[in-house]
Amino acid sequence: MAEPQSSESVAGPLYELVSEETTPTRDAAAALSISETYQTYLDVSAAVHPGYGAEGVYSNGRYREHSSPRIGTRNRDSSAERCTGTGNPPCGIMKDGSKQRQAKKKTVSFSSMPSDRKMNSTAACMAFMMEGCEMKKVRSNSRMYNRYFLLDPDMRWLRWEPSKKDSEKAKLEIKSIKEVRLGKKTPVLRSNGLSDQFPDECAFSIIYGDNYESLDLVASTADVVSTWVMGLRYLVSYGRHMVGVVEPSQPSVRTSWIGSVFELADPERQGHIDLFRATQIIKGLNPGMRESRIELKFKELQKAKDCYGEGIDLDTFVEAYCELCTRPEIFFLLVQFSSNKEYLDSKDLMLFVEVEQGVEGVTEEMCREIVHKYEPSVEGRNNGYLSIDGFTHYLLSSECHIFDPQHKHVCQDMTQPLSHYYINSSHNASLLEDHYWGSSDLSSYVRALRMGCRSLEVVVWDGADCEPVVYVGSSVASQLAFCKVLDVINQYAFESSEYPLILCLVTHCSVPQQRVMAQHLKKILGDKLYVDSPNMEDHYLPSPEKLKGKILIKGKSLPSDSRDSEAEVTDEEEGFEMSRRMMGGDDKDQLNGIGCKRLRLCKELSDLVTLCKSVQFRDFETSKREQKHWEICSFNEVDANRFANEFPEDFVSYNKRFLSRVYPTPMRIDASNMNPQDFWKCGCQIVAMNYQTPGLMMDLNLGWFRQNGNCGYVLRPAVMREEVSYFSANARDSLPGVSAQLLHIKVISGQNLPKPRGSAAKGDVVEPYIYVEIHGIPADCAEQRTKTVSQNGDNPIFDESFEFQINLPELAALRFVVLDDDYIGDEFIGQYTIPFECLLPGYRHVPLQSLTGEFLPNTTLFVHVAITNRRGGGKAHKRGLSVRKGRKAREYTSTKTTGIKVVDELFRASTQPLREATDLRENVQNAMVSFKELCGLTPAANMKQCILTVSSWLMNSERAQRVTVDLSGAYPTMEAHGPIPELLRKVLTAYDTMIQTSRTLIESADGVYSKLTQAQRAGLDFHEDLHRIGAREGLKGRKLQKAMESYAWNITVLKGQADLLKHAKGEAIDTLRQIHCAAHSCGLAKNGASTSPASPLLPPHARSLHTIHETEPDNTTLH
Repeated sequence: MAEPQSSESVAGPLYELVSEETTPTRDAAAALSISETYQTYLDVSAAVHPGYGAEGVYSNGRYREHSSPRIGTRNRDSSAERCTGTGNPPCGIMKDGSKQRQAKKKTVSFSSMPSDRKMNSTAACMAFMMEGCEMKKVRSNSRMYNRYFLLDPDMRWLRWEPSKKDSEKAKLEIKSIKEVRLGKKTPVLRSNGLSDQFPDECAFSIIYGDNYESLDLVASTADVVSTWVMGLRYLVSYGRHMVGVVEPSQPSVRTSWIGSVFELADPERQGHIDLFRATQIIKGLNPGMRESRIELKFKELQKAKDCYGEGIDLDTFVEAYCELCTRPEIFFLLVQFSSNKEYLDSKDLMLFVEVEQGVEGVTEEMCREIVHKYEPSVEGRNNGYLSIDGFTHYLLSSECHIFDPQHKHVCQDMTQPLSHYYINSSHNASLLEDHYWGSSDLSSYVRALRMGCRSLEVVVWDGADCEPVVYVGSSVASQLAFCKVLDVINQYAFESSEYPLILCLVTHCSVPQQRVMAQHLKKILGDKLYVDSPNMEDHYLPSPEKLKGKILIKGKSLPSDSRDSEAEVTDEEEGFEMSRRMMGGDDKDQLNGIGCKRLRLCKELSDLVTLCKSVQFRDFETSKREQKHWEICSFNEVDANRFANEFPEDFVSYNKRFLSRVYPTPMRIDASNMNPQDFWKCGCQIVAMNYQTPGLMMDLNLGWFRQNGNCGYVLRPAVMREEVSYFSANARDSLPGVSAQLLHIKVISGQNLPKPRGSAAKGDVVEPYIYVEIHGIPADCAEQRTKTVSQNGDNPIFDESFEFQINLPELAALRFVVLDDDYIGDEFIGQYTIPFECLLPGYRHVPLQSLTGEFLPNTTLFVHVAITNRRGGGKAHKRGLSVRKGRKAREYTSTKTTGIKVVDELFRASTQPLREATDLRENVQNAMVSFKELCGLTPAANMKQCILTVSSWLMNSERAQRVTVDLSGAYPTMEAHGPIPELLRKVLTAYDTMIQTSRTLIESADGVYSKLTQAQRAGLDFHEDLHRIGAREGLKGRKLQKAMESYAWNITVLKGQADLLKHAKGEAIDTLRQIHCAAHSCGLAKNGASTSPASPLLPPHARSLHTIHETEPDNTTLH
């Protein structure tokens, strides 16, 4: 199946991982079921692609789909709830209004879908352009005119009609074209009042002539645009004399390879093979393709040739393969980057991997390895180039997965206090289904632990023969022996993660059976059980690193000075609430004055509870004053929601030192799930989820915990860990000190989307559309949807772009949801959820998961990802600075008045360095945007793409125009040699402005950074005595609290602006590095030695060109 790494995986009855040792990988040969055909294809695969069957398109394990246990219809997450969160809406996701659809009835087609007419070669593009089509011609006055555009048969001229111009003037010579731009990338198409009238995907521009004029066009569909852009770029790059593919006299590398496959399937040289074998071979080469679709294509081609019912000959086989297996969106990419017609050589591939995929340190040797690994033809591998089939295999491989492989292993700091992490938590782990009807099973614990759960709830009752039992609610008939549960936990506790496991014991046992529980815990868990007393001198819990391999018991405990063998404690935990509802009693005789049940607890069991002692929460002020760091409070979902909405800052501050557990309200008798993001945004570490219930909320939970090797622990955002910081969980705007980032998502296509389970529509008709969702703090929650693609689940093309602003990237998750558009009710096809920090830029495939979490075989989305103002971290990423639309007045971040004179004077002195930091960053930002726009690129483009564009202009120019990049100095200069067009002169001017603003930032950043950090340190000196100083100046009550909030705001602003300046300097230095590398790659370099990205680029004496070192104030982070 489509998931390449186990660290992203989930396991168990609904999510069982099948290892390679026990199940063969999904290679091409696996598609053949009949022994003779199977062996034939094994021979074919071995001959044309050695080693391919051992790895396939995807590597590592695969997932086998099981029939899940009975899942009733009582309040389950519906398909609509999965994509929008109705019933329990996630952070108020807003609709974009585009979900309105006309009611329509699905039909079944018995011929190829219209989308099967693919542009699978340059010949197809040329034929389409010669036939012509209607498009809108956009003038500089923002008026649009309908014109019919077509390519001359000799492929020398582009013509349009009707026109007021003479027919000889209404044309454009192909050789005069300098560039073909996709999207709204000229001033005409970006002009106010016009840009919003058509989508970006339907626009393109032809840049022509020595003055770089533009012919701006708008087509009816993105497919038409792609065809024209692909065909024109091919003609510009290679010329009409190279288009031998229109009437090929010699077989191409691809057809030769397909022919060799055919010959191996026809050992007797009969010249034809039967339909079944031909179908199985193509399915073996493309495992996700439906056999019925392949057979239909063969029958159509045979009927067109009047040979219906006969064997499949070579020509028919090649034609069917090319039509079925060529993905036009990938062919478009290949033509864009190829310098050798219809394949990529190692240099082309290196350019693609560097420029589009954002990978650093790419060498030709690495690219040759990619060719050898993914190119199916022997000729291609021997000559070192990647055909369309090899390129498709590469893009489908784990190397082009959207999930950053760095996050498939533990990659976060694990030495912080336990309270600084989100902890993957399960509620009612023993249940297979809901509270009333669900049964208990030991496999539920195994499943949860294998899925990375690090907090398990165990509800224990008195059992027969003095043996405690485990069950929840009314599932008395399926009781589990407590000792058996411990055996399973002991066996699987650290199979998926070595970090500490928290057992949340909810005890309803009598004292004698409590003593039996204690004996079982010590005997079965042994040394794994953590029983050390907390260190009174510490202020925080130990780290996950220090607690590796340990099991912590969370539960009630006797007072530390108690010497009695047993005593009464209050039982205000969730188990009491649930038991009252499940058992139907009020236990009024056992309630104390505040409504909490009294429980007798034995000392033997109490002594096992050390670091996670359950206490009752009263209020935030009392907790701040009295609660110990080893004490933990549990919050009912309703109470936690109230605190999150009414006291968000207090809740965040509370969770900096103490663990908090949030459990579902007992009203959720159907075992539905709450939205974990509602509590993660307040810093709540342990949000208990019903693992037995699939749906949107579990998708978010499982997707979120993938980001740190699926170890069950995720480090919370820094703003939630720093002792002095301002953060409001319900902020609807950007946060002080946090760099908002822009996420650009283009949903290009889908592959092999299955018909939804239980769909009422007949046949295999699927009409998919996609929701792209952002989950996070309220300011970030948003969603957009694509159009519906009619009657095509095999290879739907969406070609739609979306942009999202992410204000708190560390708490954001991206979710793709694919639904089937049905007039009765849209049905769920698949989804994939990924933390924002795990996204990789460039062209990526997204594997889709089913409702119950299995990865759907061969089912993917093809997307393009770009992130601007992305922070570093040693990973490949798009670089650039965040972009604001339009030219607004510059906004400066300011400090707030606290009302404490000496403090306000200190912060007031930091006003000037704050303004300087903003000016330095935004000057570079604006200069980079101007340069990119003049290059015809979007703000999401990187500097390598800009240099590549300038190089292509020079290569396509008829006149001798020479521009070089002088690399002899620390700051590369772009120089023109001889006369150049006005547009190119503007580009050089914009480049010079960008370099000068970057130089100013680089050389000034250290001094401004020092001023900001010094002001922050000076402010922190007041932290311990701020209450006393404020009281001395007459502040009290709400005014004193407001002063504390303003103080925290100011500290956060100073630290945040210093961090932004540090990152801006690092990005500016990286921009210089990109220019250096791109100038060498494109042949524009002058006076500079070629260096690898990893080697020193800049002269050692240039002190200002080093990144700013981390100078964290001593007491800003909790330890």
